[in-house]
Amino acid sequence: MISLLSPEEWGIVRLTLLVGGVACAGTLPVAFALAWVLARWRFPGRVLLDAIVHLPLVVPPVVTGWVLLLAFAPAGPIGGWLQTWFGASVLFRWTGAAIAAGVMALPLMVRGIRLGLEGVDPRLEQAARTLGASRARVTRTITLPLAMPGVLAALVLGFARSIGEFGATITFVANVPGETQTLPLAIYAALQRPGGEATVWRLAAVSVALSLAALVASEALARRSGRGVRVL
Repeated sequence: MISLLSPEEWGIVRLTLLVGGVACAGTLPVAFALAWVLARWRFPGRVLLDAIVHLPLVVPPVVTGWVLLLAFAPAGPIGGWLQTWFGASVLFRWTGAAIAAGVMALPLMVRGIRLGLEGVDPRLEQAARTLGASRARVTRTITLPLAMPGVLAALVLGFARSIGEFGATITFVANVPGETQTLPLAIYAALQRPGGEATVWRLAAVSVALSLAALVASEALARRSGRGVRVL
């Protein structure tokens, strides 16, 4: 399939993988922290926090992209700070596409990690604590290994969502060839020009292949991590 792609199309695939990988890597720590708070803590406003985290799933992606545009514009609260301190901007750049993809993937990643954490039997953690294990050691040797399938599933969902992101990306950073034009945006652009059906078929096939490969790899990693769990 890759040999059938033109150099320009291969560049689109590489950019999509870059955006998806950076989006997942940057979102994972935030998603894990939010999932931990929602799974392990009880506090006023927990339901509201959960609703805010999952908001990108229910609002139109264009709205999410518009909010990101307001936040990262030169006059926005984040964009102004980046411009003042680093002289940088994420508008019309692949880094902005990664931010949009990460925001859209965040709810799915939080949900997957949260389910993994909630699936850990708290009695195992309590038993380890009574035997003298520190909280950090319990987390490292019991909680994380047992929750790892959920973390891996969250990464897969996040990556799949990232490489398929369209609405927020095109609203936030536009459709710039070679900079922000990932697979979904390239497919959309090909649909707009006469004779672009062949390009659409090739890029759509690559999108399906990437998603399928990610799912298969995640299942294999999840099974391996499940066999490697140890108590202490």
